[in-house]
Parts: sequence; structure tokens; C-alpha cells
Amino acid sequence: MADNSENDQRIDYVEFIVRDIGRTKAFYAAAFGWQMTDYGPDYAAFFDGRLNGGFTTGEPKPGGPLVILFASDLAATQRAVEDAGGTIVRTPFAFPGGRRFHFTDPDGYELAVWGDPS
Repeated sequence: MADNSENDQRIDYVEFIVRDIGRTKAFYAAAFGWQMTDYGPDYAAFFDGRLNGGFTTGEPKPGGPLVILFASDLAATQRAVEDAGGTIVRTPFAFPGGRRFHFTDPDGYELAVWGDPS
């Protein structure tokens, strides 16, 4: 497992829900020079030179992109979110980079936390 302790509990990834990945990729590549990596027809990752993020298909949500934090201990962070008054809206699930869960904060903003699979 990689040592990500310097990133623990920090914003690590931003995910945009978009209607058309091809159009979105073309826009951000042309406007800002972002690099793209495709992960099938429904997901593309981007790198802006400093921050990683992704585009996934669906109906864009109110509140904008999904902000994703990193946690070295996903289970402990989930407990901390719940203890602090957050609501788990998507229980931990596997994805190609590890595992993550989604929660809403007390004002209703949805965020996610990811961690390594181990």
C-alpha cells in the first residue's frame, strides 16, 4: 500500500457528473489543456497539472461537482463522519482505484471519501 499520509483527510479528487463525456472532455482539453484518461464509455479521468478528477455520465446534481477526500483509514473516517452528524448516502463500494463512500454534511452537500482497497 502506498504511503498517502500527507494527503490524509484532504480534498483529493473532484468528480463532475455530465451529460456528454466526449463534449466535456473536448471543452476542458481545449480551454485548459487538461489531460484525459478514458475508463470506458461512462468515465474519464482528468489531470489539470496539479489536481486529479473525473467525469461520469448522469444528470448533473445541484451543488456542482462531487468533492472527494482521501482517508488512510476509510472505516474510521466513515465513523467520524457519522459521529459528527453526517449521513451516509452511499455505503462503501469498490471502484478501480480502491473503495469509497458518499455522505451528506449537515447542510445537505454530498461529498465522498476514498481509500486504498486494503
